[in-house]
Amino acid sequence: MASGTWIKRTRVGFAAMLSALLMLAGCGYHFASAGSGLPQDAKTIYVSRFSNASRFTGFNDQFMRYMKDQIAEHKRLQIVDEPKQADLLLTGQILRVETVPVGFNGVSEVSIYQQYMVVRAQLQDRHTDKVLWANVLSSINQFPTVSSTVITTSPEFLQQNLRSQDIANLPDIQVAQTQQAASSTQMMTKMAQNIYSAMSEGF
Repeated sequence: MASGTWIKRTRVGFAAMLSALLMLAGCGYHFASAGSGLPQDAKTIYVSRFSNASRFTGFNDQFMRYMKDQIAEHKRLQIVDEPKQADLLLTGQILRVETVPVGFNGVSEVSIYQQYMVVRAQLQDRHTDKVLWANVLSSINQFPTVSSTVITTSPEFLQQNLRSQDIANLPDIQVAQTQQAASSTQMMTKMAQNIYSAMSEGF
């Protein structure tokens, strides 16, 4: 198969996958919520360790830090260490984590990758066992693999501890590594934001 045909099919396939992810995401991204959709008397929450159906061992443990930080940041609910101490129980499963090529240079080498994760989550009233909210959400981010495709004025880059001259001086392998790590952080942060906003408003 010619490389141009393969690239075209890869892009078409990714477009179809992206459309499916956006459908799964339901309401998509939301602004930070004050928690008006939560029971008024709910003060505490236990965040159960999400299970991991992805190919990446330990990814769920990484994500738990972002999820707990997001809940703590809003100060609406106090995170407790035991389920019996909690008014609410958050459980979930990381369904998928993937990295796919979406940008290519003139000789068909990958210059941009897209990362995405899909998570199923559920919020339960621990006292009544009633499910208050459940949904499947996605988070998508992309990262460049060569310095020429890094947009150093983008909000994503400005969050990093790098300067434009730093990127210019790095070999491509280090550019790819630093940008993938930053992209993963941003992807998990977005997912945690989505889950908190959705569960606190009942979307």
